[in-house]
Amino acid sequence: MAMIETEIKLRVDGAEAMKRRLEEQGFRITIPRVLQVDQVFDLPDQPLLRSGKLLRVRSTNGKAILTYKGPALGGRHKSREELEAATRDVGALNAILNRLGYAPAFRYEKYRTTFQDGSGTLHAVAALDETPIGVFLELEGPEDWIDRTAEDLGFGPGDYITASYGSLYREHLKLHGGPADMIFSNPS
Repeated sequence: MAMIETEIKLRVDGAEAMKRRLEEQGFRITIPRVLQVDQVFDLPDQPLLRSGKLLRVRSTNGKAILTYKGPALGGRHKSREELEAATRDVGALNAILNRLGYAPAFRYEKYRTTFQDGSGTLHAVAALDETPIGVFLELEGPEDWIDRTAEDLGFGPGDYITASYGSLYREHLKLHGGPADMIFSNPS
């Protein structure tokens, strides 16, 4: 079943300070801090990237999630179709994609801590992402929940980031240089 994912990112000053702010707002950790390794796949001439689509394998604790994301639908929030399927066999998943002609296009890593608020809003989560290019809070859920939560945390629509980590990293490379993939040199 197709699902429309709606989200924003917010650049934050530090993971611990934001964690405290979330807890003060009634959020609780539902998934403790974990390293996520995301491998984006595309065909050699990058038709997915050029069309705003994404094909990704996310590996976390020996599990893999295959994700397809459609092009963004527009607006101040990033909304787009998202389809996901999970497996424990990361190697087989990567081999299937390779056999179909897809090759690794971009890899990015982040430490993610996932929170949920006490409102009971379905399909609404806050994810605190520690990346090699900074710390971001991702709010995913209904638009009104995103706006209310961002405001409660001291952010406004002008702070909303709808770019992907791939786009953010390409901008980072223009200013600072670095490796082709957004990875930690020494994961901790």
